[in-house]
Amino acid sequence: MKAERTILIVDDEATARYGTRRALEGNYHVVEAESAAAARAAVASERPDLILLDLVMPGEDGLSFLRSLRESGNETPVLIVSALDTAKTAVDALQNGAADYIVKGFDIAELRTRVANVLRIEELGVENARLRRELVADGQFGRMLGTSAAMRRVFEMADRVAPSDATVLILGESGTGKDLLAQEIHTRSARSSKPFVAVNCAALPENLIESELFGYEKGAFTGAAQQRKGKFELASGGTIFLDEIGDMSPVTQAKVLRALENRTVERLGGSRALEVDVRVISATHRNLAEEIGAGRFREDLFYRLRVVTLELPALREHKEDLALLAGAFLEQLSSRHGRRVRLDDGAMEMLRRYDWPGNIRELRNALERAVVLSKGETIGVSDLPEEIRSGVSVVAASASRNSGGDSYLAEADFREAKRKFEIAYLKRKLEEHRWNVSKTAAEVGLHRQSLQEKLRELGIQRPGK
Repeated sequence: MKAERTILIVDDEATARYGTRRALEGNYHVVEAESAAAARAAVASERPDLILLDLVMPGEDGLSFLRSLRESGNETPVLIVSALDTAKTAVDALQNGAADYIVKGFDIAELRTRVANVLRIEELGVENARLRRELVADGQFGRMLGTSAAMRRVFEMADRVAPSDATVLILGESGTGKDLLAQEIHTRSARSSKPFVAVNCAALPENLIESELFGYEKGAFTGAAQQRKGKFELASGGTIFLDEIGDMSPVTQAKVLRALENRTVERLGGSRALEVDVRVISATHRNLAEEIGAGRFREDLFYRLRVVTLELPALREHKEDLALLAGAFLEQLSSRHGRRVRLDDGAMEMLRRYDWPGNIRELRNALERAVVLSKGETIGVSDLPEEIRSGVSVVAASASRNSGGDSYLAEADFREAKRKFEIAYLKRKLEEHRWNVSKTAAEVGLHRQSLQEKLRELGIQRPGK
């Protein structure tokens, strides 16, 4: 570790470099560079903690050097020191990643204060990053929890990708927390002070999603009484989160692809391309490879979205996190509803047996119901919803009823009627035995292997598999 902080002064004027060096060298190790090329070499060899950068230099100017620095992934803080005293110059520098801007002719005390402040902010950023990494190691990523190996892998990868500007695709079943993961990636990025704009592509009708994403001009269609910015414009400088992008229509997919490729959008009814600077995070519960095969999703958009892919596991795949999640939810819910309760051992065992097709969202809702309806300070088995006690989800029970009954009697073809009867019969028996194949086989008079072959033949799978 370096004993003292290193400052790199980049300025083509020797007198300017000399004056700045004299002001700082008592407290810092100071290195000089007279051009962008020399600065690039000094950054590699000296690894400065701060760069004082002049904007007007022969050859490559300071702003171009700053852009190339950031594009290469170098996040060394830069304090612009320039004779140019215009708002536009300062804004351009700050938008391109400068930490601060000071005009030449400054007081020495002011320079020292600005340098100390930038370095202090950088120290705080490094410390915050360290603390966040420790939380990830402990199984916490923002509001998300999980100490299982599966969740730690997701958290660690998300933590690595967050500071970059890479496009991220989040996969996972409904209720696994894809929106929370997207928000935390934005929070840990350099865009955190800018907007995070979420769009649920599945919730918007096809005829509205395009205007929501790209906006419209006054008079673009009946009812367009005034101009309206779209979500891409509103997210400029920040992050746009396209939730359930697998439900987007092919026409809108094509326009999103163009926006990602060109970094421009065009409002409905408009004729001018508008530049947008957004990071795109998308999510879906659908299998996009299958959607592409079926012609419902564009392959070129898929590859544009999946620069980095994060896959959140279903809750049934990391049940070792159930106690941690349940404890955290009960803490929140107890505070919200003004009563402190806990799960008894029997109720906790029931939670572990259930397969949670609705994932973490279903767990939270089930616990909130139990907190509200339980009478004492302990949540017991009887306080849990029926589907958890029976081990059969509401959706699976409904599907079983719909596929059961005498529906097979309406079939004209004997073989189809027989197939439907076998499906309804075996599903009912499996549900009665909590999908234990051995017990079910014994009851219906089949060998376990024969029953497994029959289940494969009929396409019967345990709910959530």
